[in-house]
Amino acid sequence: MSLRYQINLRILIVSLGVLLLGGSIAIWQARNAVNKEVDSSVNLTVQLIRFAFLQTPDLLQSKINQAYWLSQINELNQTRYLNVQLKEPSGELIDILHKRHQPNFQKRPPQWFTSLIEGQRPKADYSMVTFAGKQLTLVIQANPVDEINEVWEESIRFFGSLLLLTLFTFLAVNLAFNKALKAIGLIVNTLKIIETGHYQQKLPDFSIQEYDSIAKAINHMADELNAIQQENQELTQHSLDIQEEERQRLSQELHDELGQSLTAIKVMAVAAERVYAEGATTKKVEIKQVMDSIVRVCDHLMIVVGSMMRQLHPLVLSELGLKATLEDLLNHWALRNPALTITLDSPDDVDLLEQKISIQVFRIVQECITNCIRHAKADKVIIRMEIIQASAIKRVLRLQVTDDGQGCAFDKLKSGFGLLGMRQRVNSLSGELTIETQPNQGMKIIAMIPVK
Repeated sequence: MSLRYQINLRILIVSLGVLLLGGSIAIWQARNAVNKEVDSSVNLTVQLIRFAFLQTPDLLQSKINQAYWLSQINELNQTRYLNVQLKEPSGELIDILHKRHQPNFQKRPPQWFTSLIEGQRPKADYSMVTFAGKQLTLVIQANPVDEINEVWEESIRFFGSLLLLTLFTFLAVNLAFNKALKAIGLIVNTLKIIETGHYQQKLPDFSIQEYDSIAKAINHMADELNAIQQENQELTQHSLDIQEEERQRLSQELHDELGQSLTAIKVMAVAAERVYAEGATTKKVEIKQVMDSIVRVCDHLMIVVGSMMRQLHPLVLSELGLKATLEDLLNHWALRNPALTITLDSPDDVDLLEQKISIQVFRIVQECITNCIRHAKADKVIIRMEIIQASAIKRVLRLQVTDDGQGCAFDKLKSGFGLLGMRQRVNSLSGELTIETQPNQGMKIIAMIPVK
């Protein structure tokens, strides 16, 4: 259901409600007004007749022609809302009317309207005796046809005005909302374009404040998505470059270390075999030297292979757990950088973490130490880990790495791929990464990772 249809439907419902309520009130007021009007006319007529007879009590006994006072009574019949008649004791009505007020029936109201408006017609009887001693009854009865007709005409004008007002409201609302609905259509179309990945698409400024706020929010969202997309593309390219560099380095090490060492072992083995084939006892010393060289080369190969394996994946992580792996990593860095003091504060419970969390935490700590050595020039690094009960059903691993290095301005944090990679690792675990740093005041990295 479109917004335009909903608005028009609500206007129609409200108009019908106003029509029904206004009609009910109008009919109720008209009914009361008609009843009061006819009651007032009847009562006034009776009072006038009584007053006339009180002023001239011998009116009917005088020699005045009967036609005179009958004509006077007939004049009362010209009053609106009244029917005046004379009735004999037998009940027969005397025709005293030469002319009667004729209401305007050009716009006769419908019967249902007359039934709603018209109540009981008030009636008054006044007894009199003629000069001939004849007993007559003056019957005065309300006739509100004219008043009902006027009410009907007023109702027609009222409901006609209400209908015109409703039509005008429909027109005004549709004209007012036409621009707004066009703006909504433009916003929806722009969102569809942004949905396809075209984050450069922008919404124009709107004259309506609410739509302009929405447009600015959508444009800001598109800018953020565009920045994230660029970061992801750069990070992906950086990861591919690192992967290619790692492969190249491994290939070079395999060629330089393993290849040369294996070649040397082969040469030494061939020489030892030749000496052994000659059978000369004087060559035992040479054989011993060759064997010692082979052992040294094999030891070197074991160190190289171990280093390569540690860089590819720390096997000790699967065997001994996260804490032991981090201790081994810190010992490795301590041997290579004696001037750097690294402290680890961690409970044994971290060894029970899931494998995917353990490897990501290991890589985050590894990246932090690498950044401290390469960029921060720190003298001291403190690593703290703890598992806290965030709520009744949620536990969180809190990892904090603090150094006393150079730090950096907060607006430069996004320029490094190391921090961006750490953020991506934490986000992949549904966690949150917080970085606190200022120039020459070190850096504090806090990762909150939910755990089972």
